[in-house]
Amino acid sequence: MDLRFGDSKPTDEERAAIDTLLGPPESSWEGADRSDADLRWARGGREARERRDLLLPGLHAVNDRIGWISEGALDYLCRRLTVPPAEAYGVATFYAMFSVKPRPATVLHVCTDLACAAAGASELCAGVEARLGLGSGVSVERSPCLGLCERAPAALAIKAGDPVRTAVSAPATVERAVLAASSPDSAPEEPPAALAVPQAGRAGHEELVLLSRVGVVDPASLDDYRAHGGYTALRQAFAIGPAGVIREVTDAGLVGRGGAAFPTGRKWQATASQPDHPHYLVCNADESEPGTFKDRVVMEGDPYSLVESMTIAGYAVGAHKGYLYLRGEYPRALERMEHAIGQARARGLLGDDVLGQGYAFDIEIRRGAGAYICGEETALFNSIEGYRGEPRSKPPFPVEKGLFGKPTAENNVETLVNVLPILTMGAQAYAAIGTGKSTGPKLFCVSGSVDRPGIYELPFGATLGELLDLAGVRKRLRAVLLGGAAGGFVRPDELDIPLTFEGTREAGATLGSGVVLAFDDTVPLPRLLLRIAEFFRDESCGQCVPCRVGTVRQEEALHRIVDRTGSDAAPDIALLREVGRAMKDASICGLGQTAWNAVESAIDRLGAYE
Repeated sequence: MDLRFGDSKPTDEERAAIDTLLGPPESSWEGADRSDADLRWARGGREARERRDLLLPGLHAVNDRIGWISEGALDYLCRRLTVPPAEAYGVATFYAMFSVKPRPATVLHVCTDLACAAAGASELCAGVEARLGLGSGVSVERSPCLGLCERAPAALAIKAGDPVRTAVSAPATVERAVLAASSPDSAPEEPPAALAVPQAGRAGHEELVLLSRVGVVDPASLDDYRAHGGYTALRQAFAIGPAGVIREVTDAGLVGRGGAAFPTGRKWQATASQPDHPHYLVCNADESEPGTFKDRVVMEGDPYSLVESMTIAGYAVGAHKGYLYLRGEYPRALERMEHAIGQARARGLLGDDVLGQGYAFDIEIRRGAGAYICGEETALFNSIEGYRGEPRSKPPFPVEKGLFGKPTAENNVETLVNVLPILTMGAQAYAAIGTGKSTGPKLFCVSGSVDRPGIYELPFGATLGELLDLAGVRKRLRAVLLGGAAGGFVRPDELDIPLTFEGTREAGATLGSGVVLAFDDTVPLPRLLLRIAEFFRDESCGQCVPCRVGTVRQEEALHRIVDRTGSDAAPDIALLREVGRAMKDASICGLGQTAWNAVESAIDRLGAYE
């Protein structure tokens, strides 16, 4: 593709898709028919450049309508936003869900990641590819984790058009996946979000805090949400003021639930105290860690809780605009959140005067497009701003210069919804849950070789064995992966590890975002490690050499070990250690720094290649 403005023209459909988002062009400089005035002076360039952040939504608009992004469509979008074509091409090719090459209007994404791999994803892919060969009008793509691990194996069909249509098949069979791809509108409806919460409707469900409304309230009904305690926390926030909210969150000991475990109160206080304005709030709902699906379940089953939580967080840090960055692979969560935000706005719970308190706050949803690295906060900011989702060097930190160069507080979904019980029950009562250093309840994503996969809510301090007893381990346990692909393995004799940040750290493991993947002795561990290496190779943004080269070398070494016939693995294991140390010490962000963790733990704790 030519990386300069060329002569390619958009089709009427492509032009309509972009104009629906941006409005009609005002001059030939933006792609309209040339007028006499346009020959005398250029106009609209500054305004167009200020809309650079609409590049990603523009790419989505074309991809949703057509199924791929042609040179003519990209050229027209670049003219509309005054973005250099080379930069726009770099953004369009950064995301796995976009294509700049012709492909059928229907794409079937079949998950091949850890939970699905253990559930027979390879056989599913082979069967689907055999049924949907050339000429079927369907492109079958092997995909990283789709966030449907509790119903593995999974497939997602996306049929371009106006409107775009989607269908989820999980647990998928060849027949179900083919039906979803060939006729999305006829595919069976997804089960309710409550089925992903094994504790729902059982003894002890009334003790749940974060998941108490999932399966109880109608996720589409604002009135039902309010009847079950909704917006009590926001009223309490207005009663005690922004400083009071931050004080309660700090006293409660809330730390980030995305894996870094940074104190939320400190982050909010640092953002609120910045003199530069405006301030922004960003909710990171791009949970792409293999094995993670808790944020999806919350958004599908209790969407108004996230709207209320974001409003409270925005109020505390002095932000009037919040961005919800939502995974592109979550069509139902997108639908639920769009509805919830629209209803809240219509009822005065978002907008210029929230609850009549004189505070203005609104939420805008930005869809991701398949990039694990955008879970890193600064990469996420770049993605929203219309650039490649590459991490930034820190400092400066986001609380000083984050989204659009302004002070920004960024938290994931689970962290934010914890704010509701803090304000309703009080910081002291909340801190009494869990342990002294890890307070409150925690959501765990349990999948793999268990009888009851799903989201479990337990207080910090419960042991790994207690969690797996709830889920019901099948057959003979071989290993447990804590923290997802970026985490580490533990042995079956280590199930007394307390599920706290400090407890897992002392055990030489990591809690991460709460992923617990159990594998029995039927799962081929070397192939699993190779899949992890392939995942990091694919998801590396390529910005820094240690990660860009190291993830490839790691995969190559694991291929040699897996494919070896009687040869000694020691030289390749030594190479893996050397490459792993280099990535851990020198990579710019957490992806490269943790890409070696699971492989290292499998070698050292499980004796994977002995």
